[in-house]
Amino acid sequence: MTTRRELIEAVGERYRRSERNGKRQILDEFVELTGYHRKHAIRVLCREQQPLKAKPGPQRRYDDDVHAALILLWEAADRICGKRLKALIPTLIDSMTRHGHLSLSKDLRQRLKQISAATIDRLLRDVREQAFSGQRRRAGGIGNAIRRAVPIRTFTDWNNPLPGYLEVDFVEHCGGTKIDGDFVHSFVMTDIATGWTECLAMPFRSASFVLEHVEQVRAALPFPLRGLDCDNDSAFMNASVFDFCKATGIELTRSRAYKKNDQAWVEQKNGSVVRRLVGYGKLRGLEATETLASLCQVSRLYINFFQPSFKLKSKTRHGAKVTKRYEAPLTPLERVLRSPSIPETTKRSLRARFRRLDPLDLLHRIREAQQRVAQCSASGGLPAPATTATEVPLSDFLSSLGTAWQAGEIRPTHHRKARVPHDWRTREDPFENTWPKILEWLETEPNITAKQLSERLTAMAPALYSGAQLRTLQRRVKVWRADRARELVTRILSGADTEVVKADAATQRQPSPTNDSSVTISRE
Repeated sequence: MTTRRELIEAVGERYRRSERNGKRQILDEFVELTGYHRKHAIRVLCREQQPLKAKPGPQRRYDDDVHAALILLWEAADRICGKRLKALIPTLIDSMTRHGHLSLSKDLRQRLKQISAATIDRLLRDVREQAFSGQRRRAGGIGNAIRRAVPIRTFTDWNNPLPGYLEVDFVEHCGGTKIDGDFVHSFVMTDIATGWTECLAMPFRSASFVLEHVEQVRAALPFPLRGLDCDNDSAFMNASVFDFCKATGIELTRSRAYKKNDQAWVEQKNGSVVRRLVGYGKLRGLEATETLASLCQVSRLYINFFQPSFKLKSKTRHGAKVTKRYEAPLTPLERVLRSPSIPETTKRSLRARFRRLDPLDLLHRIREAQQRVAQCSASGGLPAPATTATEVPLSDFLSSLGTAWQAGEIRPTHHRKARVPHDWRTREDPFENTWPKILEWLETEPNITAKQLSERLTAMAPALYSGAQLRTLQRRVKVWRADRARELVTRILSGADTEVVKADAATQRQPSPTNDSSVTISRE
């Protein structure tokens, strides 16, 4: 469309100021190139292109200051979606202002708090496209053996439980398709009522590690551990875990085999928390386990105190259409503080701890821990080489958040290896020997179509061409016509410049009108 508009403007201007014979020649060439009907081509070339007038719109409410502050808040929130960021903006502004990382005017702060989630997504659309370019999703695995030692609980059997019922799952960091060997695992635990999430690292799957981590999480949770819901993995379905839950009064349930939706609460955290933090690299060995454990330790506060999440409110089915309604996004901390079953002493302790936390400092430490995890992943399971790079100060990290989106992906665990440019053919060129003949046909008959060319080729060499290469030939002809149009535009513009130079030179050689009038008066 752009090439056609440029062609019409260039040819039309020359056509309108040419004489009769010149117009006929230009019209013949224009019709051959474009394939227009002659009368339509005359109307197109005679009509002057009018510039489009911009329609007056409403006054811009969210200016560059709002956009810059929104990018900073989005980066500080670890690039979450607009709906979750909308719920986090008031808390994040207060925390960053309290720790001296942000200074906003009263009007700007009010506009940021009033902005809608749709407007956030619209303002950050270009930023997200550049920041998340080149990413891809990975599929997870399936369940293992079926165990019948514990009762089954499906996703419809929860019925708004009290805080303390957790779904648990493993995420294996094998770097893709697992061939052999033991790899580092993330042990993920998610509370059904509040969304409180705990991630721990273990060198391999083992029931002893599961019991050790459950004891560790049990002491760190702000509410009592009431139940565990797991899949049919042998690390969960064994006598050790069963006896431990029975002795401590923890209700143990399991999901159905090959039904991952039964554990939807923890399965979504596998992607939004674990893969978002750790990526899809390969981790193996005790050193990688310790590095991943340090990342999990620093990220648990950021996830539970400063990361809002959705919670399904209702789901209705009308035939094949399913309508889902979600509650307003809240952080796990906010859901804990709103729960009537949590004691006030625990709530006061959590509020005091929240006020001491700096979200930018936590995010800075997460990026440093991700850098160490990325080094372990790049070393292929071997000990990571010692680096002499100095740590980035928090002030420099904060100043870089406003422009970090321009560099694309900034998480060290998600950097992809540079690929070699693909400059070779993977299939043989079907028109390698006949393309000179096709060019000859196009030069002599510019209006010929690709389908007619394909019919000629089929008649000329039926063993090589059967009509299956029509789409490839259409692309080649389209590229040829576009190149010819550009050449014509360049030739016309260069010819127009030459005519303007000649006209200026002729004007300078002619006597001025003032001198002619003076001569006439003197003769009279």
